[in-house]
Amino acid sequence: MKDIHWGIIGCGNVCEKKSGPAFYKIKHSSLEAVMRRDEEKVKDYAQRHSVSHYYTSVQQLINDPEVNAIYVATPPDTHKEYAIAAMRAGKPVYVEKPMALNYDECLQMIKVSQETGQKLFVAFYRRALPYFLKVKELLNNEAIGKVLTVTIQFYKAPTEADKVPEKQAWRLKKEIAGGGYFYDLAPHTLDILDFLLGEIDDARGFVANLGHLYEVEDTVSTVFRFKSGVQGMGHWCFVASPNEECDLIEIMGTKGKMTFNTFAFEPIVLKIDEGTKWYETEHPEHIQQPLIQTIVDELRGYGECPSTGVSGARTAWVMDKIFGEDGIRKWTE
Repeated sequence: MKDIHWGIIGCGNVCEKKSGPAFYKIKHSSLEAVMRRDEEKVKDYAQRHSVSHYYTSVQQLINDPEVNAIYVATPPDTHKEYAIAAMRAGKPVYVEKPMALNYDECLQMIKVSQETGQKLFVAFYRRALPYFLKVKELLNNEAIGKVLTVTIQFYKAPTEADKVPEKQAWRLKKEIAGGGYFYDLAPHTLDILDFLLGEIDDARGFVANLGHLYEVEDTVSTVFRFKSGVQGMGHWCFVASPNEECDLIEIMGTKGKMTFNTFAFEPIVLKIDEGTKWYETEHPEHIQQPLIQTIVDELRGYGECPSTGVSGARTAWVMDKIFGEDGIRKWTE
């Protein structure tokens, strides 16, 4: 492709700043069409972002001859359907995370990508952010020596809307999101660890609803192992006290340890025998833009995007293992 002309399926909140503007700010990339079922809202989005065409039908957007790549920004329950439809129409796809409701759906998407020859990318955009590239650089340079263990702590207080059933977000509906806030937020952590340390080849977990505010699980504990032998453990709780909120990843090595965050972007802290060092990085205005840039580059024949359907499916496999979904064959490249 010489230039990438995007169409967005589902131009909701994530498209306002995190992703949407990046499609028309990157060179050789433009945003040609957007789709949302609510005509008033999709028209408003199109006008504010100077998008030429807007639709209330998914198929209309997919069939738009001026669109040659599709971004699926809907809730997870429609990712598989829309991604497959776009690829069968001859258009590469960039799909929001989590990639799908479960690992099996991810495999179906990968299969269609292979059958049609259309590329499939997933919005695990942390793989292209300067913050995590710095972490990877430090690990690759053995700043903490040989990596031994990983510990994740993520505690978040419930919102006021979480406490009122009729106000609860779609992320708390298992049939739409797959499994509550863990399915929405934890994939970012699990995926970036895959990027930093390689594939996780085993995972076990305990999941529970301890706050009883909604039907899906609010507390998850897991142990996991990387193919390299590195061991890990993690705790997520979404009904914690506001005073105990925490977003922390700690990687321990033979020469010290490194701590950083999934979401907070606090300074990376390196503690080794020689002392403590802090590293700060700049953050892009549109957080998905660096990854979208790699997608545009790859589709134009330059470079490679670090977040693919195959890597995205690995994270889905880990989550299924944590939730006890055994008996699913494991995807390997």
